[in-house]
Amino acid sequence: MEKYPPYSITDKMLNYVSSIMEKIGEAKYFEGINKYPELRKKTRIKSIHSSLAIENNQLSLFQVEAVINGKAVIGEQKDIQEVKNAYKAYEKIDNINPYSVGDLKKVQGILTFAIEDDSGKFRNHGEAVYDGDIQIFMAPPHRMVPTLMDNLFNWMNKAKENVNPLILSSIFHYEFVFIHPFSDGNGKTARLWQTAILAHWKDLFKYIPIESIIRKHQEEYYIAIQNCNNAGNSNEFIEFILKIIDEAVDGMILISNQETTQEKIINLIKKNPSITQVEIAKLLDITRDGISYNIKTLKEKELLKEMVLLKMEFGKY
Repeated sequence: MEKYPPYSITDKMLNYVSSIMEKIGEAKYFEGINKYPELRKKTRIKSIHSSLAIENNQLSLFQVEAVINGKAVIGEQKDIQEVKNAYKAYEKIDNINPYSVGDLKKVQGILTFAIEDDSGKFRNHGEAVYDGDIQIFMAPPHRMVPTLMDNLFNWMNKAKENVNPLILSSIFHYEFVFIHPFSDGNGKTARLWQTAILAHWKDLFKYIPIESIIRKHQEEYYIAIQNCNNAGNSNEFIEFILKIIDEAVDGMILISNQETTQEKIINLIKKNPSITQVEIAKLLDITRDGISYNIKTLKEKELLKEMVLLKMEFGKY
């Protein structure tokens, strides 16, 4: 009997898993994420913007942030509704069971609210993917969808004790896209659900914008899916997504390190409000450009009082 789902563990997968596990084990890298709620929100916004942009949503990152903050935006109503829906759906991550097909249908219903008539329901018709006029993929018949989804979630519930969540969530992502269970929103649902699986394993994955790195490598993303469709297993896609996660973790480490530096700057200013940038740079061993960048960022975050910033900006070098 053929193994379900069809995949095999490769050395490349193990290397990526080892790299990711080692990095996320260094908790100090991510301390800043919990201390700065505005950073958490910004990474969430980046995830939403990137995932929707992959599906041709035309709103810019700035516009997506404005919609989420309740501001008026000029754009297609469908694009604006997608942003509102996605934000609500991502906010549900803490309260869902990522191993429940029922919860998945509810979240997909939120993602496609006021956009699709059959929101939250499995499709009742055939689906195909086209490149222009050329059909490149035919999804399984709609009659098979409930059984295929039950099989996938039954496997996940059995495998979650033995299969590393990095690999399990990647297998889910591919299999879900292959089944294509809904009329619309399959890609963004798959990406959100992988994030949900990982976030319920390690909390920090709620704030790592994996979707942003997928968008950066969007062409490779689709090629990996197509190659796996042709190969009959998800190996290449698992390797690709693990590479994406590894890159996303690297990005968050850089941001977290910046946050640690900025926290040190704030503490120095609290101790000595008249301290100059040059004095901070010497104490923290940071270049002039580096300290200027961090001060500018802190100003944008409104974490320093304007009066203190003015004093620092005019301090002597």
